[in-house]
Amino acid sequence: MKARVKLESIIDELQMMFDDQRSFFNIRTGDIALISDEELRAAEEENPIEKLPDCQQENVNIAIEILEEDFWIPLPSKYDVNEYEIMERFCLSIDNNKLRDNMYSSIKGRGAFRKFKDNIERYNIEQDWYRFRDSALKEIAIDWCQENEIIHEW
Repeated sequence: MKARVKLESIIDELQMMFDDQRSFFNIRTGDIALISDEELRAAEEENPIEKLPDCQQENVNIAIEILEEDFWIPLPSKYDVNEYEIMERFCLSIDNNKLRDNMYSSIKGRGAFRKFKDNIERYNIEQDWYRFRDSALKEIAIDWCQENEIIHEW
């Protein structure tokens, strides 16, 4: 029997990615685990985990399972979800030439993310951005499901 997952669960994980954390999908249970690099290191080092807080002990135990078993597979990483590329595609998709040029030039150079956020607020196109971003993340999630032969549903 193939694994099943709700696309919304994957998209939620993709929206919440941090530099020092990774998400994994359990193809047996359909669970998603968010594990920090620190917890993965603790699992690799095989040090006693009793000194860690309870919630971290649980995650280290899951990390041990992730390292030892093949039924945990990584979800797309922050490198697979290139936020800058999504912003760039959004800017280029804007129909109004002047607005498109302003938005596109704002993401070049230092402070691109801050300038982008300021401009989507200034030009009142936040909702357009979030729809575009959600659609891009949905595409990434669907591609990941297909690559891993996981049945997805909304």
